[in-house]
Amino acid sequence: MIVYLRIVQSIISVCLIVAVLLQVKGQGLGGIFGGSDSGIYKTRRGAERTLFTLTIVLVLLFFLFALASVILQP
Repeated sequence: MIVYLRIVQSIISVCLIVAVLLQVKGQGLGGIFGGSDSGIYKTRRGAERTLFTLTIVLVLLFFLFALASVILQP
């Protein structure tokens, strides 16, 4: 049981890293390497909002699986 929890937690952690890296302010993936959007705050719409919500869900799942892994540890 613990092995399955850790495998799922590892998969969630990789997905969480990817989701956080995709949320860079700027134009797409070019923002990772120094692109900027002149500092204007914009509301999240469409794919940005979906990615933001997905990140929150992944964080909650990661926390729950980590907690379950600690509680069920022999």
